[in-house]
Amino acid sequence: MRDEDDVQPGSLLVAATGLTDPNFRRTVVYVIDHRGEGTLGVVLNRPSEVAVHDVLPNWGPHVSRPQAVYIGGPVEQKTALCLAALRAGEDHQSIKGMVGVHGPVALIDLDSDPDDLVPKVRGLRVFAGYAGWNEGQLAGEIERGDWLVFPGLPDDVLTPPNVDLWGRVLRRQGMPTALLASFPVDVRRN
Repeated sequence: MRDEDDVQPGSLLVAATGLTDPNFRRTVVYVIDHRGEGTLGVVLNRPSEVAVHDVLPNWGPHVSRPQAVYIGGPVEQKTALCLAALRAGEDHQSIKGMVGVHGPVALIDLDSDPDDLVPKVRGLRVFAGYAGWNEGQLAGEIERGDWLVFPGLPDDVLTPPNVDLWGRVLRRQGMPTALLASFPVDVRRN
């Protein structure tokens, strides 16, 4: 397992089994930005009941299924962020309206024309709000054992809700970490 020094854009923060905060229980957070003054990421595995089409009609038809707004975190929930996985051979630096995060994953400017950007991506997801940590806060939570840090894959950003992303990320770490994926949702019912 990794520590706070391994956190970088593109990393995943996987909620440890003991993290019971309802905002983050069994979540996988994709780190978008990490620097001395803090960290910003979005929860990848919390779809809402709100359709993207209802809040961003121009983008609704283009987002990956389900075409729902995902709950990115408890901070600024009226703010929308959009992550995309670029098609092979596309470079975010040459595309107006995109800012690279890590590898083929980029942030999309939702004020851009979707018709210009959609042909360059293989999928995108819209998030309401984000998860944020002030300077030193995430390091403390990692040290306390609240988060496990792993490298992310571009496809993690597009994982559909019928897939247990939390368990999938833990299982791909190998033994003994993979065993955590079998931890029951409610130990009282075990």
